[in-house]
Amino acid sequence: MTSALYFRAIATAAVAAFITSYIWYEVFGRALTTVSTAAAAASAQQPAPWKIGAELGRSFVLATIVAYLMSRMTVTGWADAVRVGFLLWLGLSAVQWAGSMLWEDVPFKMAAIHGGDWLVKLLLISIILAVWRK
Repeated sequence: MTSALYFRAIATAAVAAFITSYIWYEVFGRALTTVSTAAAAASAQQPAPWKIGAELGRSFVLATIVAYLMSRMTVTGWADAVRVGFLLWLGLSAVQWAGSMLWEDVPFKMAAIHGGDWLVKLLLISIILAVWRK
C-alpha cells in the first residue's frame, strides 16, 4: 500500500471517528449533563474552534496509532479489525474508566457514556483501516 493511500485511510478513519463521536455526544450528551457539572457547563455554549481542531487532531493521532499497530499485525478483514478495536478498548479505555470509577468516584453513567464513545471510535477506526488495506 502506498503511503498516500495509507494517509487517506488514516484521515478517513479519523474524520469518521470525529463525526461519530459528535453524533454520540448529541445522543448521550443530555444524560452526561446529569452526572457532570463540567459537561453541563460545556453543553451550555458552543465549543471554541480550537477545541474542535484539537479533537480532530486527537482522532487523527488515535487513527495513526491504530494503523501502526494493525500494520504490525495480521489483520485480514473486518472481523479481525473488530477484535483489534475491542481489545484496544478493553485494555485501554475500559480499564481507564473502571479505575476512574474505583478511585475517583466517577459515576457509572459517565464512564459508560465515555467508554461507549471510545468503543465505537476504536471499532470504526479499526474496521475502516482493515477494509482499506484489502
